[in-house]
Amino acid sequence: MLNRRILRIKAFKAIYSFTENRSVSLKDLEAQLDRSLESTRDLYLFLLCCVGPLTREARARLEAARGKFNPTEEELHPNFKFADNLIAPKLEEDPDFQKITQKKKLSWDQYDVLIHNLYDSIRTKDYYKDYLASGPNTLKEDAALWVKIFEEEFVDCQDLEDILEDLSIWWNDDLAYSLTWCCKAMESIGKGRPWNLPPLFMSDMDETHSKESDKAFVVNLLRKAYNGYDRYVEMISNVTPKWDLNRICSTDLSLIVCGIAESEAFPGIAPKVTINEFVEISKYYSTPESRAFVNGILDKLINK
Repeated sequence: MLNRRILRIKAFKAIYSFTENRSVSLKDLEAQLDRSLESTRDLYLFLLCCVGPLTREARARLEAARGKFNPTEEELHPNFKFADNLIAPKLEEDPDFQKITQKKKLSWDQYDVLIHNLYDSIRTKDYYKDYLASGPNTLKEDAALWVKIFEEEFVDCQDLEDILEDLSIWWNDDLAYSLTWCCKAMESIGKGRPWNLPPLFMSDMDETHSKESDKAFVVNLLRKAYNGYDRYVEMISNVTPKWDLNRICSTDLSLIVCGIAESEAFPGIAPKVTINEFVEISKYYSTPESRAFVNGILDKLINK
C-alpha cells in the first residue's frame, strides 16, 4: 500500500522530531514510525467505513420525506437508487472488513452532522443526478459513483479535516493518499472482486513481490539518519560556511540529513532519484525557498 515517496515522508517526519528534540531515542523513533505507517492504512479503513452511514442517511431522508403529511409526487415516489447501491452491503456484509474495523474501533457514529452535510452536498452534484437517471443499479456504476464521491466530496472538506486532526496526529497529511486507495478499492469491488485488506507495503503486494523490502528500506533509512545525524550535520555545516547552522530551519536540516542517509544506505538508488525525492517533499513541508536550498546542498554532498 505505502510507496517509497510516502515512506520517505514518514522517515523524514521521525528525523524532524529528533531534530526538534535530541533526547528522543532511536527506539522511540522506530515506534513512532511504526504508528505512522499503520495510520495511513487505518485512515483508508476509516474512510471506507463512511459508505454504510451515507447510504443509510439517504434512505432515512427518502423515507422521512415520503412519510410527510402532504408529500409531493417526487417525495411520494422517490428514487432509491443510491439508497439501494450495491457497494454498501458488499462492505457491511464482508466479515474481514467488519472484523478489522471493529477491532480498530473505526466508526462514523459520532459524525452524523458530517454525514448529513456530505449527503446534502452529493445531492446537488451533476454526477449524482446523472447516476440517479441512468437506470437500474449495477455494481460497476455504483462503484464508479463512490469513486466520484471520494474524489469530489472528501478533498478540501474542512469539517472532515477537523475531525481527522482530532482523531490522529498523522491523518491530515495522509488524506489524499488514503483516498486514492479508497478509489482503488471501489474499482476492484466494481469488477466483482471481494474486498481485501491491502498489505502495508507495496513490496508485499503480489505484483511487486520480487522487489526489495520496503519495510527494510524505511527502517534502515531512519536508523542511518539517526546514527549518522551529527556527522551529516557537520557535513552540511562544512558546505554552508556563510550560514549559521541555527539559521537553517529544522525541516530543511531534516530533509538534507535523510537525503544523505539514503545515499549512503542505498548506493543502488541513483543520486538523482534521492535528491529529487527530497526536493519534492520539501515543496510540501518547508518554505518556498527550501526547494533550491535542499537541492543545492544535497547535490554538493551526495555527488561529492
